[in-house]
Amino acid sequence: MLKGTFFCVDAHTCGNPVRLVTSGHPHLLGDTMSDKRQHFLREYDWIRKALMFEPRGHDMMSGAFLYPPCSDNADASILFIETSGCLPMCGHGTIGTITAAIESGLLTAKTPGRLIIDVPAGQITIDYQQTGQKVDWVKIYNVAAYLAHRDKILDIPGLGKLKVDVSYGGNYYVIVDPQENFPGLRHWSAGDILKWSPIVREVAQEQLTCIHPDDPTVNGVSHVLWTGDTISDGSDGANAVFYGDKAIDRSPCGTGTSARLAQLFTKGLLSVGNEYTHESIIGSQFVGRIEAETTVGEHRAIMPSIKGWARIIGNNAITVDDSDPYAFGFQVV
Repeated sequence: MLKGTFFCVDAHTCGNPVRLVTSGHPHLLGDTMSDKRQHFLREYDWIRKALMFEPRGHDMMSGAFLYPPCSDNADASILFIETSGCLPMCGHGTIGTITAAIESGLLTAKTPGRLIIDVPAGQITIDYQQTGQKVDWVKIYNVAAYLAHRDKILDIPGLGKLKVDVSYGGNYYVIVDPQENFPGLRHWSAGDILKWSPIVREVAQEQLTCIHPDDPTVNGVSHVLWTGDTISDGSDGANAVFYGDKAIDRSPCGTGTSARLAQLFTKGLLSVGNEYTHESIIGSQFVGRIEAETTVGEHRAIMPSIKGWARIIGNNAITVDDSDPYAFGFQVV
């Protein structure tokens, strides 16, 4: 039985892939994108695995489906898919999806230069600049971000003690700043990050409870953000974000940048109105900004924005046929 052929626009946001799937959308039930995300995970996660994992994808693969809006005031909705799961929010994925959708004629804003998008984590507003057929940049006004855990000590087997924060920017991040047992991002290889990140995440999951006060389906630590010295002019900080089973984000990570802003704000290192240019492991940059202060449950929180760019790199048609023993993907971990 042929499961389906999926037409896609492939792009990258500051180096990290975004595969906008333009056909084969499953009909999802629910009033919100959070509801629809749960339906997708229950019944259609095979699509994510087939399109994101090998042999059709790879460890860093990330993608999205564009859906009609859930809210009366919105232009569209986005469902995020990647190797690590079906995320509540994805910053680099949003920038890539919006760029690819506008340039391909799949999305037209009600108000040129501004979009309102429903995502599983809530509703976001987007500004973008277009020159001719090209989208120059996309700025996301993200969901509220907050510091969930501060200065927690984790005992990491084989590495030793790490002092960490856990911050939410659309997903939950363990943030590790340079210290005795972590000399900093530029002093570790990609192999070191891939070795220690899943262990750090597992220990954090066991010891630190992360449940969003407004949506209990958004829970658990999914990402690890390591910080260190910068390599690009104008950067205020650098990071390497680990996700999935062995992926390092090539972009500066949108929800990670939001989480980082919330951490620095809560610790008194940034204020409302401050900008923070965040750099990825390859030196690409997002510009983050603290737009306003707010609350999430009982937590002080911020309304962050993230500005970045994306480029289309191709179009393809991917066939998933269950006579193929690897129809639904695989990983080599």
